[in-house]
Amino acid sequence: MNIILVGLSHKTAPVELRELLVVPNSRMGEALNRLMAHAGIREGMLLQTCNRVEVYAVVDQVEQGFSAIQEFFVDTHFSVSAEQLLPRLYCHAEDRAITHLFRVASSLDSLVVGEPQILRQVKDSFQDALTHNATGVILNKFVKKAISVAKRVRTETRIAENAVSVSYAAVELAKKVFSNLAARTVMLVGAGEMAKLAAQHLVNHGVHEVLLTTRDPMRAADMAARFNGLSIPFEEFRANMHRADIVLCSTGASHYLISPEDVERAVRARWNRPIFLIDVSVPRNIDPDVRQVDNAFLFDIDDLESHIEQNREERMLEATRAECIVKDEVEVILKWLQSLKATPTIVALRKRADALKQAELQKAFGRLGTLTPQQQEAVEGLASGIVNKLLHGPLVALKSAAQSSNGLVYIEAARRFYDLGQSLPGQESVNVQDVQDLEAEDVATDALSPAPAEGTEQERMPRQASGL
Repeated sequence: MNIILVGLSHKTAPVELRELLVVPNSRMGEALNRLMAHAGIREGMLLQTCNRVEVYAVVDQVEQGFSAIQEFFVDTHFSVSAEQLLPRLYCHAEDRAITHLFRVASSLDSLVVGEPQILRQVKDSFQDALTHNATGVILNKFVKKAISVAKRVRTETRIAENAVSVSYAAVELAKKVFSNLAARTVMLVGAGEMAKLAAQHLVNHGVHEVLLTTRDPMRAADMAARFNGLSIPFEEFRANMHRADIVLCSTGASHYLISPEDVERAVRARWNRPIFLIDVSVPRNIDPDVRQVDNAFLFDIDDLESHIEQNREERMLEATRAECIVKDEVEVILKWLQSLKATPTIVALRKRADALKQAELQKAFGRLGTLTPQQQEAVEGLASGIVNKLLHGPLVALKSAAQSSNGLVYIEAARRFYDLGQSLPGQESVNVQDVQDLEAEDVATDALSPAPAEGTEQERMPRQASGL
């Protein structure tokens, strides 16, 4: 069985096409059932965000799976023709599909690298697939691994720590002026969208009170309701600036609305406590000479963009570290997938050994006559002990060898040696309970653990703890 991916994103399709492919939550069960009805698709998950729509699946044959998912996209979305859609789709299999989801979950493939929302969207999509019984042992392991990889990237890198949006950069700079935003007051002058977003971020970070003013009193009242704040008449906002620790200005005025003299009066009324001013208006609404006023800190749109660019460069450096984590973890899941190919053979070998053991026990009990329960238990224990000891070495070797490039050779050799019949790779189903039983054994034998990384034991522990 093979892991594949078919989808499109902001890199291959415009938003007008992407939004046509989104399946409403009310139809998610129907869509997943339709996906799973295609021949050769064993497991499936539909991941959709504002920037991507992707199907991850476990299939018998890669090319057949690609065709089935492409057909699913066309059949599920009647408003999109095959001619519109198919050239926009990308198709990946095995390590490329695995790497892609790991990068997506870690926000390395996002429009804004490091944004945190994508991991929640991956989790929600996985939950939908679980709810509608579309996943199985392989996809469950694969997606859970992607989630753990994303968490490891967040923990071991600083990819999400630096703001890369104007509105959030304003918050980041405000936190440098005021180490604690709790109990602070923000004044919003104007109704520009960026300023409103920045105000919302400030409120989310603990700002206590919001003062609002625009030339339109009705709009100011609406904004006051949105932020649970206080509306101030536009003509009176300068006289009230001293009440604000942070002033956000975003209007359509073509001239300066706030002068150095206005700010000097506000600082004096504040007993020289600092005031932070953010001007995201174009043209600017705050006189740049305000920077000369003591205890006044002014940033305009260019200052914010410069701050963002610096943060973007730092994020890209962290993204390089994150890519190394993804590469390492892809190898771990690939080895696990390779080891699954030995599972049917191991199960068949155990069943054959158990059948032989039971047959020989029945012969022995027939010759021994009446035994006490304790004696019968001792004989059964002896037989089980001999069988387990004889199988232990070959099974450990088979599990380990299955992870190598010649794994199928070892598997077929084992089937011949133990007269299990020849198998067709990829055609035998993998039973969930069989995999769980083998993994429980691996905890005890450590037979499938990757070779220890270089470094001290303490340095290796976080990596090992992440697990699958």
